Amino acid sequence: MVFRPRLWPTLFTVPAVILMLALGVWQLQRLAWKTELIDAFEARVSAEPTDPPPSLTHADMGDWRYRHVVATGRFLHDKELQITGKPFKGTAGFHVITPFVTESGLTVFVNRGWVPEEQRRPADRPSTLVPPPASIDGVVMESGIKGTFVPENEPANDVWFTVRPQAMAEHLGLEGPVATGYYIDQLAEQPKPTTLPFGAERTITVRNEHLQYAITWFLLAATLIGVYIVWHRQADQAERDKQVERDGDGA
Repeated sequence: MVFRPRLWPTLFTVPAVILMLALGVWQLQRLAWKTELIDAFEARVSAEPTDPPPSLTHADMGDWRYRHVVATGRFLHDKELQITGKPFKGTAGFHVITPFVTESGLTVFVNRGWVPEEQRRPADRPSTLVPPPASIDGVVMESGIKGTFVPENEPANDVWFTVRPQAMAEHLGLEGPVATGYYIDQLAEQPKPTTLPFGAERTITVRNEHLQYAITWFLLAATLIGVYIVWHRQADQAERDKQVERDGDGA
């Protein structure tokens, strides 16, 4: 029996199958990327810590992103800023961004972690104002990264959505060298944070379901191919049955 593709089912099925296979391959690529990201984070967080770098460029971040850093110095609590729109387990709040002057004189911006909305201002949580000498234990994060729909910062209104060290330093009038291109995410206490601000987790908890998505797209492609073949076989059988009837009527 010769398989004879019909025009319209073929015009629909072939592009659809190609698209589904492409999406499946893309999900596998995303799986590899996210697995590498998680492995890099966990390896760098658990590695021996180093000093915060003077400044970083975007090109440097491949080697520095999530790098474990520690330093001793003092927090400039009177220069604290807050990143808005940061919920924690369904509760509205802010991330506390505080300049930190290291013993070498370098100022780095530190995301100390989350506080609830009613404790946004330092005066509402005096216990979080660490006196000198203080220490930081965190990971390097690239600054200036924001989502497509995240608004721009409004320094004049004291509204911040994204950590931008250079702009923040200028707004605060900081003197001396300021590290740019990155900030530090303060790591949470172990085994879990009990005091504000709540710092960053030491393990990545992002969803990594790209393998399931890839399998779903491949199964959909296989299902559509199966439907395409079955439909053609039924259509061919229907034509043969009609031909048999015509031959019987003409006998």
